[in-house]
Amino acid sequence: MLSFSIIIPVKHGGYVAACEHLERFMPEDCRYEILLAEGSAPSRQRNLAAAEATGDILYFLDDDSLMNAENLARCSDGMRDPAVAVVGGPTITPADDSWLQQLFGSALASPFGSGAVSNRYRTQGETRQTTDKELILCNLAVRRSVFMALGGFNECLYPNEENEFMERVTSAGYKLLYSPSMSVFRSQRATLKAFVRQMFSYGRGRGQQTVMTSSYSVTSFIPLFFVAYLVLALMCIKHVFMLVPLVIYLSAALLSALTVLFRSGRLFSLLLFGLYPLMHIVNGVGLLYGLLSGQPEPVQDSSIRISRVKPMGPDCAEQNCGSN
Repeated sequence: MLSFSIIIPVKHGGYVAACEHLERFMPEDCRYEILLAEGSAPSRQRNLAAAEATGDILYFLDDDSLMNAENLARCSDGMRDPAVAVVGGPTITPADDSWLQQLFGSALASPFGSGAVSNRYRTQGETRQTTDKELILCNLAVRRSVFMALGGFNECLYPNEENEFMERVTSAGYKLLYSPSMSVFRSQRATLKAFVRQMFSYGRGRGQQTVMTSSYSVTSFIPLFFVAYLVLALMCIKHVFMLVPLVIYLSAALLSALTVLFRSGRLFSLLLFGLYPLMHIVNGVGLLYGLLSGQPEPVQDSSIRISRVKPMGPDCAEQNCGSN
């Protein structure tokens, strides 16, 4: 039976809803431990916690990730194949989030809004081999042996440290697995300003990852191409033919918003028509900023503290919980 080290980074003194949820709903056995990593450098916090972990599998959550009680079993099923080094699933917007948070969740879960990464925010299809585009760090399990052998997360990157790490995992010959039933509930940003910062940060992270690794995906650059097109269209606004792509884009945005409306029955879904271009523009600008900002530097934080808030259990060796 595989054993798990659940690693949760948090700011000093921050509230850890994920830990409280685990203590309330997870079974009290020796199959898992919980390590809390306090600090202001998330990539390093996770690396330091991984170094102290004792489980076969490192399960990374965010401090607000509310894990499904079946996730450890789902992960164990995926890890039966020794070639699989990473298993992850989606993060779902809770039903009791505000209407604005539900709107943000719909935008992220929409293929028009998020493209190839939309499955990070919705349960879609069956368990399958995948790429980093479908996996997200707030709900990600990694074999500890592989994580340590590959040097863990690059501490210069935040966000996108998991994407760069998973590129190294696949380059080393291992598989990534997406399990739609291995989900967590996680609230979306509470305000439009916070959502805009999130989209900019995602773009910046992708740009910095590109600079660092010299590898890129054309689909990841679509928001930047969109921004470049808008600038060019404004410069050539007298030429009507330049507006044709914009008309097509806005028509597709309206169609997507109407599709979400009909499926959800929520009238506010029509606001996606305006939210889509906003998130695409901000993400594109963030990507450009990341590309131009040069090689990122690791965040320095000497105050990181690792605490084991739930130990693996004294009878673990007797029950052989830590063996494969």
